[in-house]
Amino acid sequence: MRIAVTYDKSQELKPLDEAEIIGIIDEEKKEVEQYENPGVGSKEATMSVILDLNTDAIIVRPKFLCPGSYMMSYGRLRYIPTGYRTLKEVLEHLEEIKKNIKEELDEEMYAEEMEEF
Repeated sequence: MRIAVTYDKSQELKPLDEAEIIGIIDEEKKEVEQYENPGVGSKEATMSVILDLNTDAIIVRPKFLCPGSYMMSYGRLRYIPTGYRTLKEVLEHLEEIKKNIKEELDEEMYAEEMEEF
């Protein structure tokens, strides 16, 4: 399985639009491919890159996705929610995290905050 994970240069997990790096955990090769994220600033642009990298699943925390990026990936990726905050923690606990893999996410995982006026 190829699992996408988004993070910054210090390997802290980040929402799609804040991620400097897209990592692909390739379980078959037992390695993490790292790509500079050309979609910084846009969750949809980052998701487009992730989909082009032939991934099977994505590691997510609340608010990592938005409705647009979720709809782009729905049916094409599975989702792996996590409470971990770093790439190192994800890799150390990957087998445990994968048990939570889902075909769809609860809305609060990708809903955007509504600004009140």
